[in-house]
Amino acid sequence: MTIAQLLLCLSLSMLCISSKPTEKKDRVHHDPQLSNKVHDDAQNFDYDHDAFLGADEAKTFDQLTPEESKERLGKIVSKIDEDKDGFVTVEELKDWIKFAQKRWIYEDVERQWKGHDLNEDGLISWEEYKNATYGYIL
Repeated sequence: MTIAQLLLCLSLSMLCISSKPTEKKDRVHHDPQLSNKVHDDAQNFDYDHDAFLGADEAKTFDQLTPEESKERLGKIVSKIDEDKDGFVTVEELKDWIKFAQKRWIYEDVERQWKGHDLNEDGLISWEEYKNATYGYIL
């Protein structure tokens, strides 16, 4: 190996060692989306309705008259106002949205549990899980 080849190998090694990685890794855990709808307030408020009410409740509100909708929203706002001062703070609104999203998750888990607990004993055995999940194949 000549001196020129040795210097070239050494230079390339140093270049590789000192270079920054090209792949950017996202180390932040992002909260899941509050809705699967597009968030564009200029067009519509469907995303906000899903986030604020939960997807199932938002569907119900879509079928109400404006008067009924206003009345029901008034009742919800009083639930959001935890300190009962007549105003909804940003923190109270965030807490409500988290509650609405968790409520949907818990209801979905309950629905899934009932669908897998075939003998309704409060437990899901492997046999029940297998039949509920793969039964249509067997």
